[in-house]
Amino acid sequence: MLTKNDIRIRDPFILTDESKTYFLYGTTDQNVWEGQGVGFDAYKSSDLEHWEGPFPVFRPGEDFWGDQHFWALEVYFYQNQYYMFASFKAEGKCRGTQLLVAGSPLGPFSPLSENPITPSDWECLDGTLFIDDKIKPWIIFCREWLQVHDGEMWAQRLSSDFKTVIGEPVLLFRASEADWTVPVRGEKDYITDGPYLYRSQQGDLQMLWSSRSQNGYAVGIARSTTGNILGPWIQNPEPLLDEDGGHAMLFQTFNDF
Repeated sequence: MLTKNDIRIRDPFILTDESKTYFLYGTTDQNVWEGQGVGFDAYKSSDLEHWEGPFPVFRPGEDFWGDQHFWALEVYFYQNQYYMFASFKAEGKCRGTQLLVAGSPLGPFSPLSENPITPSDWECLDGTLFIDDKIKPWIIFCREWLQVHDGEMWAQRLSSDFKTVIGEPVLLFRASEADWTVPVRGEKDYITDGPYLYRSQQGDLQMLWSSRSQNGYAVGIARSTTGNILGPWIQNPEPLLDEDGGHAMLFQTFNDF
């Protein structure tokens, strides 16, 4: 068994299931910035303190398009399948979110399509899943500041099998719209990272997302004024976490924890 201190991971994401097991996913390559991407590993626990693993949940095949920057996977259970949303990059190709599928939370996961689900000519990352009130799936993703300077948050409908998108992507907001964000470079370069959507106890639709504040990598909250994914979205004036942040998400612990 491992403890939390034994696990080296970035961008953690936890999935829970009916067996009262917590599955921990995240960016697990030793060098996440340079060199060949290896894949993704996962861990499982019954108490969030003692963990089994690592379990290799994804290793790319020879024909997989991405070969570097294997980042920030998330796993969701939907219509009796497990779906992985993860970011990949390759030389000469834009970074994108690829969707993968498996019959088990520990994989192995296989790509749903040959190419990423995000626009092929956009630098995109950190795709996440949202299911609307009509039980329709959406992907929410970031368009990178490296391409557009003021990082953007976008939404697009997914088909029920997650293999294609429906309609055109819709801009939700730009990073600079939050009062707490500061440029990462120059005067116009703002980051959008790590969206995660949830409904509050009052039913409000909110989004956790990350950018840079005066004190470092921070996490903020955006709120849809209509309760609809298309917004309009407004930003909390102060960040939730002002420094030493990262990708944020929520999960519910088991009753006997």
